[in-house]
Amino acid sequence: MIDFDVEFVRSQFPAFSDPSLQGFMHFENAGGSYACGQVIDRLDRYYRQTKLQPYYDFAPSRTAGEQMSEAQSRMAEWLNVGRDEVHFGPSTTQNTYVIAQALRAYLEPGDELIVTNQDHEANIGAWRRLEAEGMVVREWQVDPSSGELDPAGLEALLGERTRVVAFTHCSNIVGSVNPVRALTDRIHAAGALAFVDGVAYCPHGLPDLGALGADLYTFSLYKVFGPHLGVMYLGEALNRALPAQGHFFNANHAGKRFTPAGPDHAQVAAVNGVIDYFAAVLAHHAPDTPGEERSARIHQLFSDREQALLKPLLQFLDQHPRVRLVGRNTVEGRAPTVSFTVPGTPSHDLASRLGRRNIGVGVGNCYAYRLMQALDIDPEDGVIRTSLVHYTRENEVSQLIEALDQLI
Repeated sequence: MIDFDVEFVRSQFPAFSDPSLQGFMHFENAGGSYACGQVIDRLDRYYRQTKLQPYYDFAPSRTAGEQMSEAQSRMAEWLNVGRDEVHFGPSTTQNTYVIAQALRAYLEPGDELIVTNQDHEANIGAWRRLEAEGMVVREWQVDPSSGELDPAGLEALLGERTRVVAFTHCSNIVGSVNPVRALTDRIHAAGALAFVDGVAYCPHGLPDLGALGADLYTFSLYKVFGPHLGVMYLGEALNRALPAQGHFFNANHAGKRFTPAGPDHAQVAAVNGVIDYFAAVLAHHAPDTPGEERSARIHQLFSDREQALLKPLLQFLDQHPRVRLVGRNTVEGRAPTVSFTVPGTPSHDLASRLGRRNIGVGVGNCYAYRLMQALDIDPEDGVIRTSLVHYTRENEVSQLIEALDQLI
């Protein structure tokens, strides 16, 4: 295990030296992480020097296009996929909606889609709307006591007409990390496509998509220390099979077929900042890491750090007699996103009281409305969600626990 230098890491984030944020403790990273300085610098540079139409043959336009192309190539390398398999859109919800529109013409009435009730609505709602086109939607349901998905539940739903199975890599409420490769293998064996939502997983290290086997994988960069963009991996075979959703004259351009509107040029260029940040963290902690191991090493570095931070918080919540912890009580197999309720105390009230102590937590259903219903939690009040990442300090976790102990 590599010793983690949290002070070096925090020095990469302007938020931690901003006077307006001194004393504030950010525990809603699952809703949006701080942006690293490299991203902010990239945005500033783009707006100052190249805020014009890119890809023309004059100097600032060439530079703008080069930055955008570089971002796509570098992201593809870190995800271990082809450059034209990486698409940038305004959000994960929007990217998913575009693919759902393509599926309207790809699927036939009576074809079946399987969705879970564990997911964020972005990976449920778009597919469910296809019922209006004659498709059949089946729900892979969580265990109502644990919030976990049982692979046997998927097995019972797979059939001859199954065409798509959409599930989350990691729940944004339960925190459980699902066994993606095992699930994609089973889905493909049934002749279906595997669509995976990685929004809650990727802040803790980018996955090797070449090893996961998903046909579609989506995540949000504003939760990965970057700009407000959605990243969509769309496998080459699926790209060719689906009808294009962009301008007709771009139908033969793999990277433009599912971008109906032009991307935000500056934010795409700023994606380089996310990769710059990861590279800086590696250079500081593990400078001899071979190129092909970079993504896995960052993931392990973040995971080791986050599990150490998470353990005392989980222990406190699990042992408190008034707390209902959502999800497993061990750090193994879960992200550092921890949700809970205090029966008899409205979640919004407790969140507000924490806020007055300069502690920011998430509260509500966090767009996992159907999961709230499955867990018998009022979706309008929802849960308290505490989510930390690698830049969280140990003393912040201690102060959160102390505040919860006093307030509960």
